[in-house]
Parts: sequence; C-alpha cells; structure tokens
Amino acid sequence: MRYKLIFIGFLGLLFISCKKKKVPEPEVPQTLQHGMLVLNEGLFQQNNSTLGWLNFSDNSYTSNFFEQKTDRSLGDTGNDLDVYGGKIYIIVNVSSTIEILDRYTGNSIHQISMIANGTPKQPRSIVFSGSKAYITCYDGFVDVLDTTSLSITARIPVGANPEGLAVSNGKLFVANSGGLNFPNVDSTLSVIDLGSNQEITRITVGKNPGSVQKDANGEIYVISRGDYAGIPSRMHRVNPNTNTLVQSFNFDAGGIYPFNNQFLISYHDFASGENEIALFDPNSESLINPQYISTAGIQTLYGIHYSSITHKIYCMDAKNYTVTGQIHVYSSSGIFETTYNVGLNPSKILIYD
Repeated sequence: MRYKLIFIGFLGLLFISCKKKKVPEPEVPQTLQHGMLVLNEGLFQQNNSTLGWLNFSDNSYTSNFFEQKTDRSLGDTGNDLDVYGGKIYIIVNVSSTIEILDRYTGNSIHQISMIANGTPKQPRSIVFSGSKAYITCYDGFVDVLDTTSLSITARIPVGANPEGLAVSNGKLFVANSGGLNFPNVDSTLSVIDLGSNQEITRITVGKNPGSVQKDANGEIYVISRGDYAGIPSRMHRVNPNTNTLVQSFNFDAGGIYPFNNQFLISYHDFASGENEIALFDPNSESLINPQYISTAGIQTLYGIHYSSITHKIYCMDAKNYTVTGQIHVYSSSGIFETTYNVGLNPSKILIYD
C-alpha cells in the first residue's frame, strides 16, 4: 500500500509539473509580413520592455520577438518605435539606448549607447528628415543621428526634458516638457534651424508640452498637458513660417495622431478614468466629431495608430499599467472589429502588409 501511495504521489507531482510547464513562444518569421510589431513600454526601472510580433494570419502573438532575434532583452522603458528607409529604430529611455533593426527581418543591425560624459541621456522620441534622425533626450538636448553611419554627429541644446518633435519648413519643432521638474514644468516649443543645427527661438505654448504633429499644410500642432488637475490639457497651433502661436483650442486633448489628412485626438482623464477619441479637421480648425470612436472596453487609452496599409485604427490600452495590455482594432469609420492581447503598456506599433 505504501508503494502504491508513493506511486500515486509521483503521478500527482508529474501532473502538476506538466500543468506548470510554460507554453513555448511561436517562432518569429524570417521575413516580416502580414503582421505588426508592438512596442510595450513595460514598467519604469523594471527592465521589462518588450518588442512583440502579432501574426495576422493566425492572430498568434510572440512576446519575445526581440529576444529571439538578438539573444538579449530590449531594456527599460521603450518610448518610441519608427521605421525609416531599411531600418527600424527603437528608443529605450531608461536604458539610454537606441536599437536599430533590419526593416525586413527584424535582425539587429546596431545598438547605440546614449551616454554623455558618464550620464544617461534618456532618449524619448525620434523623427527623420533627409539623411538624419533627430532624437529628443531628457538631459536637455536633441541629438542628430546620421542614418548611414549610425553615429551621433551633433547635440543641440533645447529646453528642459524635451519630448515630441516634428519637422516643417526646414525647421525642427521640439516640445520642452520640463516634466522632471514637476510641478515647475516648462511651457515652450524650441525652434531649430536644420541648416545650422541651432535653436533660433522658443515659442510659449502652455505648461508641460508633449505631443507634436505636422498637418498636410505644414502647420504645427502641440499638446500642452497642464498639471493633470487645475490646468487643463489643450492643443495649440503654431505657424512654422513666422514661428508664432496662432491658435489655442478649448477642448481636452492628450495626444495627436495623423489620420489621412486629419487628426485623431485622444484624451484620458486621470481623475475619472474616462477616455475620448475625437476627429479633428485641420482645414476647418474644428472638431468634426468629438466622439469618433466609442471607448467602451478601453480602460486606459495609451496611444493610437492609423495604418494606411490596413485602413484600420489601432488603440493601445494599458489597462491598469501592471497587467497584460491590449490593442483594440477599429475600421476607418470607427467601428470596433477585434482585440489583441499583447504586452505590458503597449504604446507604439509598426504594420506590415
């Protein structure tokens, strides 16, 4: 009887161990097509940012895409993801690195260490013009990256803790957030002449500026996020020819995202937890529809992406910031289609046809 009980106990342990066995991740494709890369920020100082791959053919998700391609982790707090020419650029803020991957395979090309005199630069956002990439760094500079040699060729001093940026009329417009000095934040937009790599002026746009976008006519739009309490988050329009603030809009706005020749305007109310997605027309300078997409089912709106490849709108949901995030997919007319479970705090995606 004793040996029978031991045998049964062994089978029980075997069953439990089998139940706990981790399901292997799907293998990443050799060539990237018919899917999307998802940048998940992870949690601050937890070193758990990920770059995942969602396969549209079977809706499978490979959370460790970057690890499978590089045999190392992505790092701490992935902030931006973009593609230019034949390369993918990933901005990893707390790790102070830029990861550069092959556009077609996802294989690693180069990693750039963003350290200046032993101090982390903390890169935030990236934009491109000609053969150069421009990266905002939280140490108060915009770095100029040569996209051929993959080397930093210049550092341009701007305001405190710069974030979003956009190029128009031969100039770079940079939002100086001053976020690390909260509540004593910055309120300016630096204007840099791209011919000389020199800041030529600063435009006051409102407290804590973050997102910056350019419309089809070259006009610059910037969000000033206020103090998340008494000072509301607002959108402003800047004339890139005269370098002046020409209009401020009296509606809540937390992010600006290109949508054909219009903008999708996002807003997350930190007090109530409510989310809004509006449709804005730069030609008429007005909201066409203040509730273009129903946000039912979205807990924490963390980013929006419109793809001209799939003609769909992708809304990133950070949930409560500590659990698996989701991407909710809508038609171009704002009709809900499906939801994908992805990684922790998804914020940016790249679509492949």
